[in-house]
Amino acid sequence: MSETEAAEFDLKEFLARLPHLPGVYRHIDAGGEVLYVGKARDLKKRVASYFQKTPSSPRIGHMVARVVKIEVTVTRSEAEALILENNLIKSLRPRYNILFRDDKSYPYLMLSGHACPRIAYYRGSTQKKGQFFGPYPSAWAVRETLQILQKVFRLRTCEDSVFSNRSRPCLLHQIGRCSAPCVNEITPEAYAQDAERAARFLNGETQQIMGDLETRMQQASEALAFEQAALLRDQMGALAKVLHQQTMEDSDQSDTDIIVVATAGGRVCVNLAMVRGGRHLGDRAFFPTHTDGDSPSQVLEVFIAQHYLDHPLPAAVVGSHALPDAELIDLLAESRSTKARFISHPQGVRRAWLEQATRNAEMALANALSETGARSARTLALAEALELDTDPVVLEALHIECFDISHTAGEATQASCVVFAHHAMQPSLYRRYNIAGITPGDDYAAMRQVLTRRFGKVADGEAVMPGLVLIDGGKGQVEIARQVFVELGLDITVLVGVAKGEHRKVGLETLIFADERASQALGQESAALMLIAQIRDEAHRFAITGMRAKRAKTRNVSRLEDIDGIGAKRRQRLLARFGGFSGVANASIEDLASVEGISPELAERLYFALR
Repeated sequence: MSETEAAEFDLKEFLARLPHLPGVYRHIDAGGEVLYVGKARDLKKRVASYFQKTPSSPRIGHMVARVVKIEVTVTRSEAEALILENNLIKSLRPRYNILFRDDKSYPYLMLSGHACPRIAYYRGSTQKKGQFFGPYPSAWAVRETLQILQKVFRLRTCEDSVFSNRSRPCLLHQIGRCSAPCVNEITPEAYAQDAERAARFLNGETQQIMGDLETRMQQASEALAFEQAALLRDQMGALAKVLHQQTMEDSDQSDTDIIVVATAGGRVCVNLAMVRGGRHLGDRAFFPTHTDGDSPSQVLEVFIAQHYLDHPLPAAVVGSHALPDAELIDLLAESRSTKARFISHPQGVRRAWLEQATRNAEMALANALSETGARSARTLALAEALELDTDPVVLEALHIECFDISHTAGEATQASCVVFAHHAMQPSLYRRYNIAGITPGDDYAAMRQVLTRRFGKVADGEAVMPGLVLIDGGKGQVEIARQVFVELGLDITVLVGVAKGEHRKVGLETLIFADERASQALGQESAALMLIAQIRDEAHRFAITGMRAKRAKTRNVSRLEDIDGIGAKRRQRLLARFGGFSGVANASIEDLASVEGISPELAERLYFALR
């Protein structure tokens, strides 16, 4: 935003023209950055409230002092405003909004649509064929449930390509975790019944399943099928143990989320516990940023608004505090075409769930506080060493990216980009770039390519500029980075090279700047340098693992290409049938010969060529 545009904006006149309608507003600073996004039932009243004499919190007061322009979007309803607000928050990540970092999708359990269904851990769209159960708060919760289903219902977990090519039972069958439908150790009809019982168990019909198992055990015993009766007895025992550990007696078996907001030491923890079908699936703790001055009720409201626009809304949401906007759940339910209710004073078993979630929130917050102090101190030391803004709000949001190049004598060149933000590494934001079209081994050309691809998006306004960009390399690498930034019209002061010290020993690195600042050696005792070294080493590790995987894939496919009689079509069929090169390499001659176009003679030649 230009100074002329900022000067031309008349706040008093703007507020006078605002309508008494629902919508979304955006506070903007002199640089054109969106500082804050909010929704309102009445735009005129809500926006005007920011410019009263006493701000609602120090954070809001600091933000209002920087506002030079406001933009609004009128919507047809408050529900529509809610959706637009959170979409803007997700895309813009405004500095003064309460933000919840939850970049990963939640995992599910999937019961596939196969004739003999497979039970599996799953992330992604639930619109595919099959049944999906969840979401679960963590991968650990999914895997624990998988073990239960294997132990009680003996469902298969193998890929369909493995299932269709087995000639004898696997190890899981031998230890009683799979009924081996792949080799007809159980009839398809009996297996389908087990899969149906597992689905009912996941939907909360636990007592019915126990009764069914007991009836079948008695029938087997009366028929003198004692081995079958013993198997059913063991299944009942395993299921009873699970129910004792994870289920509370509840007449209302509807899906429930329990959300607790805990505060201590200037930090806020939001703990989400999930109950599905009467089973407590576990907890997930969130630590929002920009919560200075906000009450627990306000934090709870923001979490619910942001979380349930992206994730399923259960029939009941239990909260540790009342919501400032009592209609929020109704608005969310309306946007999802479902029904839900909010409970702030639960009774019975839901009260016990709330107490348990509160204890977990307090423990998670205590652990976070013990770690955060040291992390914040390292970030502050880095900011002071590099003369960055040391304002706590700015430091919390400081986004650092580090780039490295890896290859083996020019083969399988890859670039890595790792991200440090909110005082910690952010693996979900890491990226790898395949480098092509350069002279093998030309690290400068590789660095130019990756920086042009990454920061070309920044120049086009499609991505946000990091606060600091680290380059693993010396003066040559930094000069390439400087040239790219100049060509794209970006600020070169954020570029810092990390040159390795003598014998590559950590603590002896030199920082090289792209502007006119002199090189800097912080010394082995520097907390700032230790943080930079950690980020640099993580970029190096991420680049090497990617390069090795790419190299192995290239070499493995090349091994198939070198075998007489294995052309592109046959190679494709083999890789598709066995799920990749390792599956092909481990297949028997008989399995290989079952692939279309592979004769017994070719299968034998292929088998021995890969040994």
